[in-house]
Amino acid sequence: MKPSPANLEKQTASQQMAAVLKLESAELAAVASRIVGDASCESAVEKLVRCRGRILLTGMGKMGFVARKAAATFCSTGAPAIYLHPTEAIHGDLGIVTADDVLVAMSNSGETNEVLKIVEYAQRVDVPVIAFTGDLSSTLAVHSDVVLDCCVQREADECSLAPTCSTTVTLAMADALAIAVMKERGFTAEQFAIFHPGGTLGKKLLLKVDDVMHRGAEIPVADRAVSFGDALKMIGQKKMGCLLLTEGELTDGEQRLVGIITDGDLRRHLENASGSIGEMMAGGVEEVFSASPATIGKDKLAAEALRLMEDRQITSLPVVDADGGVCGLLHLHDLIKAGLA
Repeated sequence: MKPSPANLEKQTASQQMAAVLKLESAELAAVASRIVGDASCESAVEKLVRCRGRILLTGMGKMGFVARKAAATFCSTGAPAIYLHPTEAIHGDLGIVTADDVLVAMSNSGETNEVLKIVEYAQRVDVPVIAFTGDLSSTLAVHSDVVLDCCVQREADECSLAPTCSTTVTLAMADALAIAVMKERGFTAEQFAIFHPGGTLGKKLLLKVDDVMHRGAEIPVADRAVSFGDALKMIGQKKMGCLLLTEGELTDGEQRLVGIITDGDLRRHLENASGSIGEMMAGGVEEVFSASPATIGKDKLAAEALRLMEDRQITSLPVVDADGGVCGLLHLHDLIKAGLA
């Protein structure tokens, strides 16, 4: 049930804030239900996918800030977009508009004068107009090629005046449209990374397993016939917390991975072992190692390796080629050092 203004007066600050969030969530849910099967959504996506120029987003006041954010979202998902300030536009900046562009106009009332002047110009130069509005019978809606329903029952303040629910719904609708366009264009994570080369996001999208894995002499690896004592010694020497077990030799000289032993496996075996220490040290590791361990290819994203290690709750991940040959080892510390975890 949506909170009434009277109820808001009796609530604490935290209760009022929670009520606002619930109200905005309810408005979002209502819009989401209304647009299912709406042909306008399909038409809007089609026009933006086919756009050969730029997506021009415009809005006045609070809707202007929403339009700015939407322009940034489209750009980051591979669709060139700019924010066109309504006032500046009608005083000369309309020269940036070309016949290859698509105009996205935002106005809750649908009667914002400056926005309507830009729409009028767009019509004269045959630029398609997509409207985001809370009034489907407004002047903006009537003069647009596609109208997206951003109607809300009320704003979040007691007097239903401050742009809150309406801007939230419009912003979310813009996000939804951008993601739909992104999926329709087949935009990939690799392409996304091109526009986000800096910071943690860039690392997650650009860093490959091959960039951070250990290789060659750094890898603790031994034949599966290795003795328990030698396995214990190698794990201690390499300081990777594990030992990769292999057998045979592939055509490229690499050995095929058959299992892994962790220092935890060795400790548990020592705790439960029967017989003398000497016999155990001289014995094999067949009862200790884990067969068919989780692996990853060196061309995979390091972020994918991190997700796999978190899901399996492991700290070491063998890196193998298409034939199962050992080509590297990835440790959780390497990903932490790279800034991914």
